[in-house]
Amino acid sequence: MRSCRSTLVGAVVALGLGASSAASTVSVEAGLYELTAQTVLPHLEESLRYATTRSRLCLGTQEASALFPLLRHEAFAGCSLVHESSSEGEAHFSLRCDNPQAATGAAHFALQSGGFQAVLYIKMGGKNMTLSQRLSAPRLGACTAQ
Repeated sequence: MRSCRSTLVGAVVALGLGASSAASTVSVEAGLYELTAQTVLPHLEESLRYATTRSRLCLGTQEASALFPLLRHEAFAGCSLVHESSSEGEAHFSLRCDNPQAATGAAHFALQSGGFQAVLYIKMGGKNMTLSQRLSAPRLGACTAQ
């Protein structure tokens, strides 16, 4: 149990620590991950409310913003996640946009043995529209050469 905890603590040391004020990184154990992203738009009717995507990615240290497919949408151009705080096994970020009226939000990462989970909450600026995206990413093993 102690060695598992030591491995987890070692993997978390750099979780959420970034030197740049414009963007921040998250470090996860290097490897291949099955990333499932569920986007929830509660203001839409039930049949349109949820969207789920799946992909396999080779991850290690990444910009936290790059892990959320939602933040690649043009509506969030100029927005990135900025590290706020971290503790053993988790990290918190705030969403900062070049245009402060574009959106506000926050993200939380939780690293478990063998993967990570994260959630991003967003409120669109000037609108009564909220949305979220949840990530689940179990580690499948080492990355394979392409």
